[in-house]
Amino acid sequence: MIYMDNAATTRMSERVFEAMRPYMMENYANAAGTYSFAAKSSAAIEHARAQIAKVIGAKANEIVFTSGGTESDNWALKGVVAANAAKGRHIITSAIEHHAILHSADALKKQGCEVTILPVDADGLVNPADVEAAIRPDTVLISIMAANNEIGSVQPLAEIGEIAHRHGVIFHTDAVQAFGHIPMNVDEMHIDLLSASAHKFHGPKGVGILYVRKGTKIGVFMDGGAQEKRRRAGTSNVPGIVGMGEAAQAAMEAMATELPAVQALRDHLIARIESEIPYVKVNGHREKRLPGNVNVCFRFIEGEGMLMLLDAAGICASSGSACTSGSLDPSHVLLAIGLPHEIAHGSLRLSLGEYNTREEVDEVVEQLKVIIPRLRSMSPLYEDFVRNHQ
Repeated sequence: MIYMDNAATTRMSERVFEAMRPYMMENYANAAGTYSFAAKSSAAIEHARAQIAKVIGAKANEIVFTSGGTESDNWALKGVVAANAAKGRHIITSAIEHHAILHSADALKKQGCEVTILPVDADGLVNPADVEAAIRPDTVLISIMAANNEIGSVQPLAEIGEIAHRHGVIFHTDAVQAFGHIPMNVDEMHIDLLSASAHKFHGPKGVGILYVRKGTKIGVFMDGGAQEKRRRAGTSNVPGIVGMGEAAQAAMEAMATELPAVQALRDHLIARIESEIPYVKVNGHREKRLPGNVNVCFRFIEGEGMLMLLDAAGICASSGSACTSGSLDPSHVLLAIGLPHEIAHGSLRLSLGEYNTREEVDEVVEQLKVIIPRLRSMSPLYEDFVRNHQ
């Protein structure tokens, strides 16, 4: 098997698994207990909190553990609106956000909020000037993702964050795809809230964080016990939290070497696809891009057929966001960057990680060189195109 869907989830590292093991078997106490056995679990949580905070230049007490990126995104939007209703009920986001953001915004609209959805350019980038122009006296939140999960474009967060702070607006970023893969600093980027999920950087599934800058007004999202200093109720997922901390530490240590190595594989893959397969479009910004992201559209084919043939060849890939890969509609991200439906339907996302090799990249290209012509041979659109261009 060749796994090239690391944007959907990553393989847990041995290092992370071994760090988690004791908290599943020996040190299994509920961290909220008052006895000394529970103190081991509590101490492990605080150690992980410090590990994660260091990756983004935050303070440990600003890290709140959640069940993952979706919960963190929901909490950021709904919590800020609930806590800042006296100022207003207007939020700003972009057309290419993850559905955890867009659907949260839709839910808030049903409650009377106003939502401004900003366009992006052909590379999938938000214009900071558009952000500033959209700010109103009643704007309480700006939420712009750090890097897009489908096309990999990295947003100008520092510029957007500076604009938000200059206008006194809370700034949230969905950093689920970026955390642990590209350098980020919450102070330099003026970020007040940041979402991340462990399974995107070789940690366990079912655990994430919301970074909450000290002093940020945000309501409680989960009611119940007093966990996480009364900010997020629920029994602490100690093994998951320990795993996320260890994964964050490992990602920070590897960033200087992993980032260029994965980026080199990405560039090799793009170069071969563009030079060896005709009628291909690479989506997303060429330079301002996640190191492992490759998103291409092959004209005159349907993406579902391509994914099925790749799977038959032992290759795991996707046609867009993992959360909507069962949908027959074209990606909202590809439509937002201006692609017509017929081209957007032929999209392929290959997301590389540190476990991928150059040999795997070359094998994927060789398979695509067989699969794409096979699918095009069944397309009447392709037949017409060839006939008209002979």
